[in-house]
Parts: sequence; structure tokens; C-alpha cells
Amino acid sequence: MSHLSRRDLLRASGAGLLAVAAGGTLAACGGGSGSGGAAGGDADTGTITVWSWATAADALRGIVPAFEKDNPGIKVDVQDIGEPAIWDKITVGLAAGGQGLGDVLHIGCDYLPGYQEKFPGGLADLSALGADAYKDRFAKGLWPVVTGKDGHAYALPWEVNALGFFYRKDYFDKAGIDPETFATWDDLLAVTDRFKAANPGIALIGVNRAANPTPDLDFLQGLMQLQGAFYFDLQGRITVASEPAVRALTIIKRLDEAGLIGDTPGVQSWPPVMKTGKLAVAAMPTWVAHYLEKKFPDQSGNWRLTKPPAVTPGGKRTALVNSTHLAVAASSPRRRAAWKFVEYALTRAASVNTMFNAGGVFPALTEAYTDPMYAAPSAFYGGQPVLKTFTDLAVEGGDPTNYSGDYARALKLVSDAQTKVLLKGAEPAAVLQDAAKQLAQQTGRGIA
Repeated sequence: MSHLSRRDLLRASGAGLLAVAAGGTLAACGGGSGSGGAAGGDADTGTITVWSWATAADALRGIVPAFEKDNPGIKVDVQDIGEPAIWDKITVGLAAGGQGLGDVLHIGCDYLPGYQEKFPGGLADLSALGADAYKDRFAKGLWPVVTGKDGHAYALPWEVNALGFFYRKDYFDKAGIDPETFATWDDLLAVTDRFKAANPGIALIGVNRAANPTPDLDFLQGLMQLQGAFYFDLQGRITVASEPAVRALTIIKRLDEAGLIGDTPGVQSWPPVMKTGKLAVAAMPTWVAHYLEKKFPDQSGNWRLTKPPAVTPGGKRTALVNSTHLAVAASSPRRRAAWKFVEYALTRAASVNTMFNAGGVFPALTEAYTDPMYAAPSAFYGGQPVLKTFTDLAVEGGDPTNYSGDYARALKLVSDAQTKVLLKGAEPAAVLQDAAKQLAQQTGRGIA
């Protein structure tokens, strides 16, 4: 759910995903234009500053000694800027023509297109530095996310989160239902009466119906992304009222009419509801694998993971719902040195796996998945190698998602549409058409 993001988890707990594989418990604005080093963007020595946050920053620090040993003449200063503070700081720096920015910037998929649209030229062209050699080595569907309209790469993928279908095996067993057999969401909807009869008082999915105080659209977005759709297409046109969007919101409406949407009001209500055992499904991304284990240890052995059902018969069962990336500030006088660090950090299996160990950032680099830790069984998931499910999903890949620079506007309007469906019984097609028209008026974008 949107009120339960991995960023929130990292700030709150500093937790990593590796414990799932082990089956146990957890283990000054100085940036690119202001610090030392040679002048000129081609400098490949000096000190580079890397901006990140929370345990992701710790993970980056973990590879610095090896990088500095292998790259004499380059020193690395990793700074934990904090989140959400980092987004404002990057925005201010880009608006000032790059003044004061770090050399390397950790950027989420929901901010990257906005920076590119609003500050063209603010991020370095990594294709010119050799990035295109790695375009086929990341989870399928991520490369278009880091490329600009000119087809050049302006970041490299670091973290990827595929959509998973976590479910309470004990509840479904009571109803004689095997979620592994669900090919589509219609298959699940077809057995809702059996599930309810066997599990009175248990809901499937938790949603903040009133979207108070923030939108709760992760489930809806996941259903759209399973169909290769989002609020905007890759050309930036509005697709809020597309057939995939209507199908996604219709599934939510049908689940609600069947009495299987549990209300999780407020910012932090999903975890308490989960703790009481009132929810049987979590259609959520990779990072949740460890979150469930850490937060609800008394539910060990009850949870399992499988691919999410497709929205349409024969449709895709994979979606890369979000990702984070490393970019280089175009204003950096040490762009080549900064690129060397990005390349070292994200294109070597040893580096991304070291960072995964340290900070739980699930790597987008697919060759990293040959490490045995990704196939290790998890006691919490009944001995299931839960991380392997996600490596398989990442290798299969998903369609690219364009958040665009107007994601926040779309989020608010689609959230209002979902609330009207859940609280007032509105029809999905009608409210989404209204949302698309409003979004077009607010942004000047065309409707696809």
C-alpha cells in the first residue's frame, strides 16, 4: 500500500532482506561543484560525493574500500541526506544549475522522469560514458526508465521491486483453496464465498478507503502494471482512463462488493491489522518479504509467496512496480570519476550482492542472482526459497513504467476516483474518465 513504502521501512528500522534468505533475524551540502579534485567534467581523480539515504547509504559505504583500492586517485564520500529531504535538495540543486549537488545521486523511479523533464541537461549523459554496454544486464523493463527522449541513459538501475502475491496458506487451506492455481484475479474472485465461509472476519486485501491522509494506490497501480499500463504511456500521454485502468479498478470494486477489502485507515494502520491476522493477502513488492518476517514473527510458517495472478486470461504475471537508480550530476567536475563509481557499484555482481547483504537493496543486475543466498529456504515461509521467486520475476521482467513529471497530480486524481468507487459505489469507467479530463486540463498533456 502506498502508506507502507520501503523508504518508510528503511527510515524506521534499517532492515534488509537478507535475513529472509538466512531464515533468521536481522542481521553539508558539499557536492559535485564545491569539493576538491581536478577542474573540468572529464576529471577521473579526486573526491566524489555520493548522495543517498538510510541503509542504502550504508550499503554504498560498504563497497567504498574495495573501489578506492581498485581505483587509486579517487576517494568517495557517501552522505546520508535523508528521505524525503534528498528530493528537495536535488531539486534545489538542479534548479540552481547544478550548484551544490553531489556527484552521484540516488534517485527513485518516481522522481527521475520529473527531474529529466523539468531540468533537461541536469543529469549527465551516461551513454556517452559507456553505459549502453550494460543495457541488457538488468531486469527487463528497467532500461527505458533510465533513458531520456534522446534514447541515452541518464542513470543506471540499482534496486528493483517485482510485484509478489503473499498469502496466508493456513487460511486458504481451511477453505480448501490453493492460490498456486490462480491464473487470473477472476479465479480468486470465483472462490470468495468459500474463503469467507471458512474464514469469517478475515479480509483479503487492506486498502485505506478514504485515502486519509495520503493516497493508497499501490494495489491499483500493481494491477495496472501487470497489464503494462500506468497513468501515462511512454510518450507521456494520459492513460488514466484506459481499458487496463478500468479493469484494475473494477477488480477492486468486485473485491469490495464481495466483502473482501479490509479498511486500513490512516498512515500506519496496515501493520496493526496485519498483526491481528485479519488480512490473508499482501499483493506487494520484493522488500515486503523481509518486512513480514520481521514485524510478524508469530505468523512464521503461515505465509507463502507466488506470482501475482494475471488480470486477463493469458496475461502477464510479472510487474516491476518500482526501482531506484544512481545518476551523475551533469555539473560535476568529476563526471568520469563519478561514472567509474556508479559502474563499479551497479554492474558487478560482487558489488550489488555486498550492498544487498549490508542494506537489503534487491539488485536489478540479474547476474547477481546466481549467488546461493537467493535460493536459500526461509523458515518463515515454510521452507520456501522466497527470494528465488523474486529473482525469477525480475529475470522475466515487466513493462516499463513512466511516472512522468506529473505523477503527484495523477496520484491525487486517481485516488479520488478510487475513493468514490469504494465509498460511494461509483462506476470505475466514469470516475477514471473524469480524472483523465482533469489531469489533461491541469497538465496540458494529451489523452491517449
